[in-house]
Amino acid sequence: MHIGEIKPILGHWFNFFFVENEGMAFGLSFGPKFGKIILTLIRIGVASFLIYYLVKIIKQAKADFIIVTSFSLIIAGAFGNIIDSLFYGIFYNYAPLMLGKVVDMFYFQLFRIPNWVPLWGGNHFFPAIFNIADSCVTIGVLTVLVFNKRFFPSHKPIVETIEPVTESNPQQPE
Repeated sequence: MHIGEIKPILGHWFNFFFVENEGMAFGLSFGPKFGKIILTLIRIGVASFLIYYLVKIIKQAKADFIIVTSFSLIIAGAFGNIIDSLFYGIFYNYAPLMLGKVVDMFYFQLFRIPNWVPLWGGNHFFPAIFNIADSCVTIGVLTVLVFNKRFFPSHKPIVETIEPVTESNPQQPE
C-alpha cells in the first residue's frame, strides 16, 4: 500500500487507510522536531512508570487479572507507538532516531451524520484513523475507568474504639 491509499475490507464501513501520523492522537503534535522528541520522551517516561508500578503491585500481591491486563494493554500500546516513533524513520530512511512517524491504518466509516447537525453535519461518525497500539491504549484506559474501584480502592478510616474501664483494665490518668 502507498500513503493515502484506501482498501475496503468490510463494505465501505471498515477500511485499511495507510497514513503516517506525525504526532499523537488525531494528528495533534507539539511541533516539528523538538516536539516530536519531547513526545517520544514522554511516551517512554509514562511507559517506564507504568511498568515500574505494575511490577510493584504484582510483588505486593495487590494486582488481579483485570488490573494486570489493563496496565499491560496500555504499556503494549505505548511501546508499539514508541517503536514506530523511534525506528520507522530510520527503517524507511527518511528521519533520524526519535523523529519517525506512527503508521495508522484502521478507518471506520460507520455512518454519516445528518447535514442538519451543527458543527459535525455531513461528516462520518468517528472519523479517526488508528492502529493496534492506539486500540490497546484505549481499551486499557477504558477498563481502568470502568473498573476504577479495583485500581483505586477506597480506604476506610480506622475508627479508634475506647475500651470500657474495668478492674482488669484500669485507665491511667494522664
